[in-house]
Amino acid sequence: MKKTKLSLIVLLTMAAFLVPNSFAEIYELRTYTSHEGKLESVLSRFENHTMSLFEKHGIRNVGYWIPEDQDNTLIYIVAHESRDSAKQSWKSFVSDPEWKEARTVSLVEGPIVDKIESLYMNKTPFSP
Repeated sequence: MKKTKLSLIVLLTMAAFLVPNSFAEIYELRTYTSHEGKLESVLSRFENHTMSLFEKHGIRNVGYWIPEDQDNTLIYIVAHESRDSAKQSWKSFVSDPEWKEARTVSLVEGPIVDKIESLYMNKTPFSP
């Protein structure tokens, strides 16, 4: 099994233990690829602004990881009550003036995120 696939399996297993079943009916795996040399800026924005704003808008933080074998990459998992609530939460988040300000400040020296990938996931019946 490739190291990347094994890492993804470990991440998803860890996520199952970190978020209570009563809250999350759907998980979202997101991968951010930063521009060269900008990962620290992405991490700073998440640590100092994004994570708390996610919670404010009903997006539950599950965990954040930096892969050992992929440069300029942040992988994280968040949880939502439903796919509809996810859609509403993201809409609310991107409209938040505090988020807009944090984003603007983080872009002063140019773009920091090159690509964002998102995958919605449902737990299997046998998942812990």
